Amino acid sequence: MKAIVLTKYGSPDGLQLTKVEKPTPKDNEILIRVHATTATAGDSEIRTLKFPVWLMLPIRIYVGFIKPRNFILGQELAGDVEAVGKDVTRFKEGDPVFGTTGFRFGAYAEYTCLPEVGVLAIKPSDMTYEEAAAVPVAGLEALHFMRKANIQRGQKVLIVGAGGSIGTIAVQLAKHFGAEVTGVDSTGKLDMLRSIGADHIIDYTQEDFTTSGEAYDVIFDVPGKSSFSGSLRSLKPNGRYLLGNAGLSQMGQGLWTSMRSSRKVIFGAAIQKPEDLIFLKELIKAGKIKSVIDRRYTLEQTAEAHRYVDTGQKRGNVVITVAQRTSL
Repeated sequence: MKAIVLTKYGSPDGLQLTKVEKPTPKDNEILIRVHATTATAGDSEIRTLKFPVWLMLPIRIYVGFIKPRNFILGQELAGDVEAVGKDVTRFKEGDPVFGTTGFRFGAYAEYTCLPEVGVLAIKPSDMTYEEAAAVPVAGLEALHFMRKANIQRGQKVLIVGAGGSIGTIAVQLAKHFGAEVTGVDSTGKLDMLRSIGADHIIDYTQEDFTTSGEAYDVIFDVPGKSSFSGSLRSLKPNGRYLLGNAGLSQMGQGLWTSMRSSRKVIFGAAIQKPEDLIFLKELIKAGKIKSVIDRRYTLEQTAEAHRYVDTGQKRGNVVITVAQRTSL
């Protein structure tokens, strides 16, 4: 089968189209024919090893210390179940599914095997494979933080990096939970943010929300790049400051702040659960969440997809079509 193998760390040139052996599902696994996957910032971080120092050693041990060990990236997918192991009861051959591969990665391939107890669900019938593939990782992260925020109807929520994959779903979830939402991002993403329900928008290239004098019940900084002290000043008493990509210094400051004041700083990645993906699926079916897709690439163009992600300009998601499918 065809797959994109990471042959070296660094630029997207290390992503090479290669023939690899088609996997065979174990007794508790399903074999998925992948129709679509995505190029995410997380995939780029693995490719470039752009991690905090304390994460570098475990990542290198897992992927390959000097160079990657025939590693296939890709954290989320949508496709069809082609075969099932003898102990599988949750899925059957032909089921259209979507989900996340977790730390297995492996979605940049025509086929992959995942355990039936993994973070998988039947694909929403009114979503294309490309739209469904764009939901799992960003959706689960956004849901994790929006639940941590404990949003109450009528509260004011500000989302920094609202135009990215996590941010676009966070905007829609905050609206679903009844918030008045302000989205912060660059000029080219503002119209899109209005289209998915943001009540207010701020162009960070023209305005600094931390100096506006406006106060919010919840601030969700997806990339974790805003001023820590300025964000706290923009937070109401008893407010929640959510950091989607906290560094060590932010973690330390956050713990101190949470102990010393009524404002709470929250960080830490989501624990991915199948039931949370099913929750997102029900919101999709109810019309509360839709995928935002910026660009589509073929499997052979995966390196180009990564180059675009590396610009930091993507609106929502960058999708990679692995196998063409004419129907939903």
